[in-house]
Amino acid sequence: MHPFEFYLKLGFEHIANLNGYDHILFLVVLCAVYQISQWRNILILVTAFTIGHSITLFIVSLDFFSIPSRIIKLLIPITILITSLQNVINIKQIENSSRMGKNYFMALFFGLIHGMDFSNYFKALIMSPDEIVIPLLGFNIGIELGQLLIVLFIVLFSFIFLNIIKIKHLKWNLFISGAAFGISLISIMELIFDK
Repeated sequence: MHPFEFYLKLGFEHIANLNGYDHILFLVVLCAVYQISQWRNILILVTAFTIGHSITLFIVSLDFFSIPSRIIKLLIPITILITSLQNVINIKQIENSSRMGKNYFMALFFGLIHGMDFSNYFKALIMSPDEIVIPLLGFNIGIELGQLLIVLFIVLFSFIFLNIIKIKHLKWNLFISGAAFGISLISIMELIFDK
């Protein structure tokens, strides 16, 4: 079995890999609707996403279920598209902290889907379900550290545009969510029509 540090690094690289931009794009659109002052909400949602990711890795590694890779590849941009729409359609409700429960469960559920993308590779790495604790712990801590670093950059970038350049938050959210919607829609179309 590989050491804890191997899985920690693997988790960090998995989430921060620019070739797998879908996780980063999901984090960007997840954060777009929140103001800098709502940083606790952002951290809660990112952690919910990691928990969902962790649950999927655990249950797939133990052979409880499996979903074909092509379906997962399609579901991931759909999660980004839905989050983008949610940001635009329900902007006033999302900014209200009483809606955190719904947003938390959405991030958790979408984390389950995103976790499936890496689960088969992770399953092959651990070799035995009896040795899942250290790999799963290391991998998920790595993911959380990677996500927190990405979120730090997102919040910093957002701070520059909202507080220094003075772009209105509504316009910022519409721009980010609209761009994520467009990128995810293109990905969906490519996956559907690319034979």
